[in-house]
Amino acid sequence: MPQLLLELFSEEIPARMQQGAARDLERMAAERLKAAGLTYDALTTFAGPRRLTLVVDGLPAATPDREEELKGPKASAPEQALEGFLRKTGLTREQLVERDGVLFAVISQKGQSTAALIPGMVDQIVRTFPWPKSMRWGSGTLRWVRPLKRIVALFDGAVVPFEIDGIRSGDTTEGHRFLGSGKPFAVKDFADYRAKLEREHVLLDVADRKLRILEAAQKACADKGLALVDDDGLLDEVAGLAEWPTPILGDMDPQFLDLPPEVVRLSMKVHQKYFAVRDPAKHGLAPHFVVVANVEASDGGKALAAGNSRVLSARLNDARFFWDEDQKVGFGPWLEKLSGVTFHARLGTLAERIDRIAALAREIAPLVGADPDQAEKAARLAKADLASGMVGEFPELQGVMGGYYARAFGEPDAIADAIRDHYKPQGPSDTVPTAPLTVAVSLADKLDTLVGFFAIDEKPTGSKDPFALRRAALGVIRLVLENGVRASLGSILFGNAISGKFGAPNGILPFFEDRLTVLLRDQGQRHDLVAAVFALGDDDLVRIVRRVEALAAFLATDDGANLLAGYKRASNILKAEEKKGALPSGMVETGLPNQPEEETKLAFAAAAAATAVDAALETEDFAAAMTALAALRAPVDAFFDKVMVNSDAASERENRLKLLGQVRAVMGRVADFGQIAG
Repeated sequence: MPQLLLELFSEEIPARMQQGAARDLERMAAERLKAAGLTYDALTTFAGPRRLTLVVDGLPAATPDREEELKGPKASAPEQALEGFLRKTGLTREQLVERDGVLFAVISQKGQSTAALIPGMVDQIVRTFPWPKSMRWGSGTLRWVRPLKRIVALFDGAVVPFEIDGIRSGDTTEGHRFLGSGKPFAVKDFADYRAKLEREHVLLDVADRKLRILEAAQKACADKGLALVDDDGLLDEVAGLAEWPTPILGDMDPQFLDLPPEVVRLSMKVHQKYFAVRDPAKHGLAPHFVVVANVEASDGGKALAAGNSRVLSARLNDARFFWDEDQKVGFGPWLEKLSGVTFHARLGTLAERIDRIAALAREIAPLVGADPDQAEKAARLAKADLASGMVGEFPELQGVMGGYYARAFGEPDAIADAIRDHYKPQGPSDTVPTAPLTVAVSLADKLDTLVGFFAIDEKPTGSKDPFALRRAALGVIRLVLENGVRASLGSILFGNAISGKFGAPNGILPFFEDRLTVLLRDQGQRHDLVAAVFALGDDDLVRIVRRVEALAAFLATDDGANLLAGYKRASNILKAEEKKGALPSGMVETGLPNQPEEETKLAFAAAAAATAVDAALETEDFAAAMTALAALRAPVDAFFDKVMVNSDAASERENRLKLLGQVRAVMGRVADFGQIAG
């Protein structure tokens, strides 16, 4: 079947926008093809430094003929109603079909050729393309990320003619700016297009560019007995900077290796887009770097490497200046400086925030096995490096530099580590600190952020979370769970260290429930089970997760699934009775005249289960609690099979309602089964 090839060729597209643009092009093309009634076998997009490419395989030559039937008014309807229907359909009265006294319009539409639909589709995509930033140039009206130069549009091997803002579609494109022939060349289809681009030193697919960079960089390092320092983020970026990426190994002045390695790596990455290099036989970085050029130099890249080495030395000299100057200043002056820096207009200065974090860290310390005095001190120093010259130059190093400076100023390793790692975890894949002092400071930092912004009603809404509160809550949850911190979340959130400043902000505990639900759902747990456990009012996160895990295992068994069904049946009966008035209370009676055996057995089973569940919950043996509930499954099934709850005898009905209430109550000690789907 025919193939559509579209290339939008422009000046350089920023690397950070390329992959998003490829996804947007794929989405927009798919939406418009579907709206036109066109099916296809495969749709693929590519993005590079100067081009966006779309290839759609298996398109039909035309859209199918369509026949649509519209129901109209009754044949006996007033003339005005009929006229309105005729105007809507564009038909005459004679063209309508009557069935069972109702008029119908049958509208037939001939299919359109795909080639005729492509110009409008491409024009819509180009004119509404959602670039983060775009520009208009010349006298035209078109906005694009950079000036658009060419459009290749081929369908079934033939040019689809159209024009967008003076740019005519065609079958010609260009190769590499420097390594190519310098002449435009024609293409016939995607296979021809891709092959000719590669001959012209253009790798179309970003995956091919990344593989070329990795393989060549690793080989250049291995030839010298070195190893490349992996950096996926940098690899993604440099793969968008070069159409024919050529890694070159360069030399760095060894004197800069006495700087913190994070400083060296960040100087390379942020300013120069270089990869760091290490010596596998030694600890730390090697005095080399890898730069990815967009050319193949005749001298093997020696001149390029030398020039880049000089630029890197200048950058690292700046870093050395900050490193040396910062060590002349120290924490005291930095902390004074932070008293004049606003954290948030309604939450005070950074110095005031530090006071809150320090007080909270002291309060949390005993819960995590940390020394309260050390926790308070580490918390007071944790934000000081925000006023340092190095962090001013490299904000990404906040915390990291604080740790280095703490060691340089003679602070204990535990305090330096807490300063360094207190921002962790910063995302779902980040490591979680385990050192007690670090855990105390990290929790204090995140909890102050959460409570503070909730107190001023700056909560996340929809997809907007400008203060990263979802990430902070997830960080708190992971710190608590992975370190087994046994504490009431509410007592921390509303304890003296926080409530004295903010009171008790609304909605923060449900927010944590939502974040925990997301985390457990990502781990394969059901969201309704989290709700069922949270409904008990427990806010010990470790205990909640253990309950959820035990509940999930129980419901996966036949006993659990059937008991849940029995619970819902009992609950529905009780809810219906509650609408009539208060439910009967008191002890369930046994040994009554003519009392069914199934009723008696369930009464004894519920009493035994209550005792066993209470004992299991006391020791937090949730598996044992579920086992105790499992013993109810058979007597509950038998009860509903043989016993009529709504007996005509008031005393029998009352006793049976008490029994169902007892069953509901004992199950409710483990979880709110009413929240569970199924």
